[in-house]
Amino acid sequence: MDVKEVSHALINVAALWMLTTPHEFSHAWVATKLGDDTPEREGRVTLYPLAHIDWLGTTLLPFITSLMGGGFIGWGKPVNTNPSKLRFGLNGLALVAMAGPISNVIFAFFLTGLSVLTLRALPPLAEFAAMAANLSLYLALFNLLPVPPLDGSKLLLAARIPVSVYNELARFGFILLIVALSITNLGLWMAIASDRATRFFFHLFGAM
Repeated sequence: MDVKEVSHALINVAALWMLTTPHEFSHAWVATKLGDDTPEREGRVTLYPLAHIDWLGTTLLPFITSLMGGGFIGWGKPVNTNPSKLRFGLNGLALVAMAGPISNVIFAFFLTGLSVLTLRALPPLAEFAAMAANLSLYLALFNLLPVPPLDGSKLLLAARIPVSVYNELARFGFILLIVALSITNLGLWMAIASDRATRFFFHLFGAM
């Protein structure tokens, strides 16, 4: 471990803090629009960053997994929703879940534009925006994995798998994620896919 690796891990954590806010806000906003007042009562329909930070998922694990290389684990504080209050029930829950990854893709697009606009005037900002765009797309893919507590796991509920099976899977969610990123090429695949998507966005702005 050297200073460069630690600096890279810290930058990843800083970017994750920035990306977590619109991601979790999107969950809360869509849930509210679908009739569930739970996020609003818990103060989650806000763009205040600390309302959405999970110290394990948004700081410690992303720092450690960044140092490990080949993968990156990170998430914000989960937004609580009540499917019984949501319009469309479990299908509504799936819509709430997908709002997070979709916000990552949208935010990545705007970050790419910011990088292009500031490339000559503010190169450090352009470099950070490009890195954050790439990370945002990576997180969109990561959060689609069907493993609790990630957003993709809510699709399992929408597919009507037994709640008992979901709860059992949730017991080992952290372990499954760590093992998957440690002994398989899943993290590398997501990194390659997010890099290609970032390049595509730059191409749309005429930068590549």
